[in-house]
Amino acid sequence: MTYQVVVNHEEQYSIWPTDRPLPGGWQSDGTSGSRQECLEHIERVWTDLRPKSAR
Repeated sequence: MTYQVVVNHEEQYSIWPTDRPLPGGWQSDGTSGSRQECLEHIERVWTDLRPKSAR
């Protein structure tokens, strides 16, 4: 299965299967691959886990 990295308006990240429509409020950040590849990407880019509104 291929996944994509998705991000919401609070700049929180998750992964989502590429064969499913994105849930409301989420958009792709342009990264896709295996589950592990996507999780590693999130670990590199999501360094401040607080929601944007709490920063």
